[in-house]
Amino acid sequence: MGRIGMNFGGAVTLVTLTIVSLSPLPSIAQEQNFRIGNSTISEPKYKPGFTRFDYVNPDAPKGGSLKLSVSGTFDTFNPILSKGDAASGLALVFDTLMKPAEDELLTSYGLLAEGVSYPSDISTTTFRLRAEAKWADGTPVTPEDVVFSFDKAKEHNPLQSNYYAHVVKAEKTGERDVTFTFNEKGNKELPDILGQLTILPKAWWEGKGPDGKLRDISKTTLEPVMGSGPYKIASFSPGGNIIFELRDDYWGKDLNVNIGQNNFQTISYGYFGDRDVEFEAFRAGGVDYWYENSAARWATGYDFPAVNDGRIKREELGNPFRATGIMQALVPNMRRDIFRDQKVREALNYAFDFEELNRTVAFNAYGRVDSYFWNTELASSGLPQGRELEILESMKDKVPPAVFTMPYTNPTGGNPQKSRDNLRKAIGLLKEAGYEIRGSAMVNSKTGKPFSFEILLASPILERWALPYTQNLRKIGIDARVRTVDPAQYTNRARSFDFDMIWNVWGETMNPGNEQADYWGSGSANQQGSRNYAGIADPAVDALIRMVIFAPNREEQVAAIKAMDRVLLAHHYVIPLFYGKTARIAYRNELDRPAELPTYSLGFPDVWWSKKASAK
Repeated sequence: MGRIGMNFGGAVTLVTLTIVSLSPLPSIAQEQNFRIGNSTISEPKYKPGFTRFDYVNPDAPKGGSLKLSVSGTFDTFNPILSKGDAASGLALVFDTLMKPAEDELLTSYGLLAEGVSYPSDISTTTFRLRAEAKWADGTPVTPEDVVFSFDKAKEHNPLQSNYYAHVVKAEKTGERDVTFTFNEKGNKELPDILGQLTILPKAWWEGKGPDGKLRDISKTTLEPVMGSGPYKIASFSPGGNIIFELRDDYWGKDLNVNIGQNNFQTISYGYFGDRDVEFEAFRAGGVDYWYENSAARWATGYDFPAVNDGRIKREELGNPFRATGIMQALVPNMRRDIFRDQKVREALNYAFDFEELNRTVAFNAYGRVDSYFWNTELASSGLPQGRELEILESMKDKVPPAVFTMPYTNPTGGNPQKSRDNLRKAIGLLKEAGYEIRGSAMVNSKTGKPFSFEILLASPILERWALPYTQNLRKIGIDARVRTVDPAQYTNRARSFDFDMIWNVWGETMNPGNEQADYWGSGSANQQGSRNYAGIADPAVDALIRMVIFAPNREEQVAAIKAMDRVLLAHHYVIPLFYGKTARIAYRNELDRPAELPTYSLGFPDVWWSKKASAK
C-alpha cells in the first residue's frame, strides 16, 4: 500500500493479514459495526476514548512561522490533477477521512470520518462523517462531497484511477454515511487507502469564482482553494512562494488525532530553480529546515558560522526508513526499441560502477539497491524456497529461468580490473542482443544504427552520478548523453513517457498493494500519468500483483511480494542505484520538537513548533 502524495525499512512481525478494527463507537448503530479506526497488518494501539497520539507534545505552543523551500515551481492549487505543478503544502488545506498514526504500521484513525465499517468479506466499506466536520465557510462536510471527490479523482488522475481501480462506486447511504463498493472481495487494504482520499467541497468547485465564471475541476487554477483542513492559503506569488495560515476556526483543532499538531501560525514555501541556490538561502537564514539529499554536501558543506555556533542543528535519523522499502534506479523506457531486449538492459547495469562513484562522489555513504523492497524484510534474497518457490513454479513457463538458479546480484566494481571485466561482460551481452562495435561506436549489427540515448534529469545534483556513467558507456561505444531540465518540464515529460531514460525513486510500504498495478502492471504501461515509467507489461508480473493484493494472509502476501520482486529483478527492467538508511536534516535552533519522534516518521512539520511561540 503506497501513500499517494509522497516525498523509508525495518523488521515487522509476521502476523495474519486481516484488517483489525477497534471497538465499536458507542454512539453509532451497533448493527453496522462502525469502528474508530483500522489497521491492515496488526492490532491497533489506540483504543476508543484515547486523548492524543503518544508522540505529540500536548502543550506545544501555537504561533511563530516556519519557512521552507522547494525546488521547481507551481502553477495550480488543484490537488487532484495529473497535469500542472501543484503547489507544495496543499495537504495543509484539506482533511482526509482518516489520519495515519505515525508510531504504528499502516494504522489510521478517524479524522473527517468518526467511524468506518466493512463486512467480513470486504466487499464494501462505509465511512460515517463527523457531524461537526465543516468546510472553511462553515458548511458541513457531506457524503455528497466524498462521492464528488472520489469520482473526480478517478476521472482526472490516472494515478488515482489505478490506485482505486477495484472501487467501482461511491454513494450516499445515510445522512452522514458514504459507501464504497468493490468489484472483488478480499482486497484488505481498500478501507485504509480510501481513508487517504483527499475530500473536496463539491459546492465550491461547482460554484462561481471571483470572476463570476463557473469553476472547472478538470483545469488548473491559481484561485486559493477552500478546504476543511487546519490551514488556508493566505497569500502567494505565482511560481515563487506561497504562505499558509493557521485557521482559528478550524473545526478539528481539538480532535484527539490533532492534539499537539498544526502548531505554526504560518508555513511558507519559497521556490528555487537551483538546489545549490536553495541551500544558500538556508545558510543565510531565509529557510528554517533542510533535508539533505547530497552525501558530499553533508560531509563537507556545513562548516559555516551558523552551524559552528549552534544556531543550526544537524541530525541523522532512521525513523522514516523503518517502514518503507526503496527502489531508486535509472529507468530505461522500453517503449523505445533499443531497450526492449533484456540483455541490453542487463548490459547497461554492468556499465554502472557504483563502488567507484560511491567512493568518489558520496564518501561511501550509500548502499547499493538490490531489491524493489530494499532494506526491508520483503526483499527477496538467495534462491526461492517454500511458498515463494511454489508460486514461481506454478508459472514456470512465464518467468525467467534465472529466478530458480541464480540469486540476483548487481555487478561489483571499484577498481580498474573489475571495471574492465564488467565492461567486457556488457559488450558480450550487447553482442547477444544484436549489437557490435564498429570503429569506436556500438551499432545495431543489422541496421548499422548507433546505440544512442539520453538520460533525462530534473536536477543538476544528479549529474555528478549520471555523467561518469555516460563516460563509462562511451568506453564501449554507446553514445549516452545527459540532459537536465527544469522540474516542470521533467514532470510533463515523465507523465507522457517522453524520455529514453530517467532517474526515479519508488517508495514501498510494508503492505504493498493496489499501487503495484500502477508501478508495474500491464494496464498502466501505456496510461500516461501512471508510474509505470519502464513500460512493464508482463503476464507473470500481473498475476503476482493480483496475488499480492488479494493475499488471504500475511504469509501468503510476503511470499507473493518476494516472488514478484525476484521476477522484476530477473527482467532487468531498471539499473538499480543506491540509497541511504538515515534522514539527514538540519534546522534552526528556533524550531523545537518532542524528544522522541514518531517511530516511523520525522513528524515534520506536524508535531514540531516554534520556540518563539513558546517564549510568547
